[in-house]
Amino acid sequence: MIELRSDTFTLPSPDMLQAMGRARLGDDVYGEDPTVNELEEKAAGMLGKEAACLMPSGTMANLASIMTHAPRGSKILVGTESDIYIYEAGGASVCGGVMYEPIANQADGSLALDDLRAGFPDDLEDPQFALPSLVCLENTQNRCGGVVLSMDYQREVRAFADERGIAVHMDGARIFNAAAALGRPAAELVRYADSVQFCLSKGLSAPIGSMVAGSTEFIRGVRRVRKMLGGGMRQAGFIAAAGIVALDHVDRLAEDHDNALRLAKGLAGLDGVETDPAAVQTNIVMFRVTAPGFSWQTFADAAGRRGLAIAELGHGRLRAVTHSGVTAADIDAAVAIVGRVLSEGAEA
Repeated sequence: MIELRSDTFTLPSPDMLQAMGRARLGDDVYGEDPTVNELEEKAAGMLGKEAACLMPSGTMANLASIMTHAPRGSKILVGTESDIYIYEAGGASVCGGVMYEPIANQADGSLALDDLRAGFPDDLEDPQFALPSLVCLENTQNRCGGVVLSMDYQREVRAFADERGIAVHMDGARIFNAAAALGRPAAELVRYADSVQFCLSKGLSAPIGSMVAGSTEFIRGVRRVRKMLGGGMRQAGFIAAAGIVALDHVDRLAEDHDNALRLAKGLAGLDGVETDPAAVQTNIVMFRVTAPGFSWQTFADAAGRRGLAIAELGHGRLRAVTHSGVTAADIDAAVAIVGRVLSEGAEA
């Protein structure tokens, strides 16, 4: 099976497994796991933040960040296409008493400043309205095709947030993909955010875990929320060891980007597929099947029977994600499978 549904479907490399097996362990809830401490220091340094905290998942990382930033009864400004809004089970409302204010994502993944302004009531003193406390950005923006937020735009959002007296949180699940695409250190890409989370278990290929980074005081609050949510882990050093190896190999993400572009170009050459290779910036390829007789579901099912796993993101959009373990030969095989499905039909 060629697995292109998600970049979370990766296997630890041999050196990652070796590091996990020899990791020094302690009790992370008490800050006594030396390998976790090493990972947190490394992550904070790579992102230019004062401190970092290991989390079990990106969902919990975002939720703990929101609950630390946003008081109960406030609202957060989030993209209508954001993972926080769509895929994280409404956790900010359920657990944090925080309201979501959905803002339409632009094609480039951004939230228009005028739309952010409209999220504030005209009269900030009127007690009828929930007041925004946080802007949440996503970089890269998954459902917009893995696009990278520009630094100019992030600077504008920072100025807007400062003017309004609110914080900025970056859902940077794939922030190192963004860094690879721009050829810049990840720290530069998050310099305008008060906090950032990134996933060790996506393109970085660790089996589990995410990180939150920010100020020392902020991370202290995140640790308290993590414990409240049940995310405090004991001998977590074997997880952290995989994360350290992952951060030592962020340069390999460029290979995933090359493979994604190769895939997009291959798909664009097939009759019955609609995609734009010029829109591919990182490791995500969005496409539609326009061939008569297919729905997205019948196409995906037929591709799956032939050994190609892909995902659907709504409104008929299909998504393929490249990651470690997927080679250029796999990409060529995937394009060939799509071609066979289109020529043989959904029932074949």
